Amino acid sequence: MNEVQFHTDIEKLIEILPVRIKANIKEGLLDDAIEIVLDIGRIPEIRLGNGKILTLGNDNITREDLDFITRQLPEFTHDNRSGIAGTLHRISAIRNRQGKIVGLTCRIGRVITGTIECIRDFVVQSKSILFLGRPGVGKTTKLREITRLMADELGKRVVVVDTSNEIAGDGDVAHPAIGKARRMQVSQPEFQKDIMIEAVENHTPEVIVVDEIGTELEAQAARTIAERGVMLIATAHGNTLDNLIKNPTLSDLIGGVDTVTLGDDEAKHRGCQKTVLERQKQPTFDIVIEIIDRNTLAIYKDSATAVDYILRSWPIQPEIRKVDGNYKEKKPETSILAEVEKLEKKIEKPQEKSSLSFNFNRQQYIKENKKHKKIYIYAVSRSIVDKLIERLDIDATIVRSVEEADFVIAHKNFAKGGTKILSTANEYRLPVFFVRTNSMSQIQRVLKEALNLTQENQEVQRLTNYKDSTELALDETNAAIAKLGEGAEVVELQPQDQHVRKLQHELVEAHGFKSISVGEGAQRHLKIFKDE
Repeated sequence: MNEVQFHTDIEKLIEILPVRIKANIKEGLLDDAIEIVLDIGRIPEIRLGNGKILTLGNDNITREDLDFITRQLPEFTHDNRSGIAGTLHRISAIRNRQGKIVGLTCRIGRVITGTIECIRDFVVQSKSILFLGRPGVGKTTKLREITRLMADELGKRVVVVDTSNEIAGDGDVAHPAIGKARRMQVSQPEFQKDIMIEAVENHTPEVIVVDEIGTELEAQAARTIAERGVMLIATAHGNTLDNLIKNPTLSDLIGGVDTVTLGDDEAKHRGCQKTVLERQKQPTFDIVIEIIDRNTLAIYKDSATAVDYILRSWPIQPEIRKVDGNYKEKKPETSILAEVEKLEKKIEKPQEKSSLSFNFNRQQYIKENKKHKKIYIYAVSRSIVDKLIERLDIDATIVRSVEEADFVIAHKNFAKGGTKILSTANEYRLPVFFVRTNSMSQIQRVLKEALNLTQENQEVQRLTNYKDSTELALDETNAAIAKLGEGAEVVELQPQDQHVRKLQHELVEAHGFKSISVGEGAQRHLKIFKDE
């Protein structure tokens, strides 16, 4: 992982620990540590980034140990947090029913550069970005680096709304990690929404950075900021975009979700149930980035389209980028400001459209699904898969790591076993296909299903796949629309499957014409006519 670490200040955290605990901290022991946990009556622990837990010595923590530490810290705030002035370390307290401290969590704060190089092209677009991810995966670390990039390298007016001094460290002087950005401290978490609005009204920022939007009022404040034309960089509670959509408190961040009851004709037109979920308005954030782990990010470049796809249960796969990928290659003589100007020239302004309209980009849909496929197999014969790839003339390879794959083929025996491989595939949003046996016919059937291949004239041929056949159907639809524009009254299309007809209906409606499905079974097709 190509990262450079600075301003760790780990020695300042070690200084506040009792001597007998310090004696057990060997050099390099805290290099990959996330936090030190100190609970009365238990042996102190170090929790590492890889999930491992190490103990410090054999002696239990006493109340005197906790008192020794707390005497050296500023007073704990209402959210039971304190810190060490000039550092990013956070000390959180656990209290008993009488209010006495019985445990401390010493969260180690670090500044790491290089964690946003793989998403720099998104950051410099001046679009609002929302980060999602579980605790400890590096959301706040990325906020700091983005803050420094925007303030120092791009020269923008940046204000950090810093609840509990999480981003810019403890003390009145902001940590150098945020560069020239200004910091507004929040004394209590419930005041964060007010400081967010105050920052916009009083300090004319171009960019506002907020950590952990967690309430409905904060979500409303975020929308207010975005509507005033200010770029917003924030994190929110929730691991995935799907989680956020289902969260009624925060769903407004991605446009809000409402239950709509369709009429009989409209439900038949869409080929769905009468009660559906729809996005209410434009999302507050243009881009949503899920932090899967410290090194892997899943990016939804158009949050509105992504939400629409998820609500309609259509397949959508985010762009996966690695922190240590080749995303930071840039000519030395090119300044970042020149890079931004060049990028902004390429960005086309979106056309005005209804917040609930569905824009189906056929070319992009085809392009994204024609790429070279990477397959991960689990408990499936590799030799058979290799033979099938060669026989079917498939542009695909078998990879050794599930993180690199586009989809997974696994044996049915492991479908309900909760295996780590399948859990990882689910975490990386990868489709999983199961085979019942390791026979060639069974694996061939599943492989063709995964790649949308079909069989024609008794010979296995590689077709243009499902998306290409969809393109042909939509081309036919466009031709029919052109005929209506030239004066035709009614045009009937070739029979198509239900999912293709649904896309055809959408395309016809977008051009102001009407369409109905007629025919039975395999002969069911669209009839298109003018809206009179």
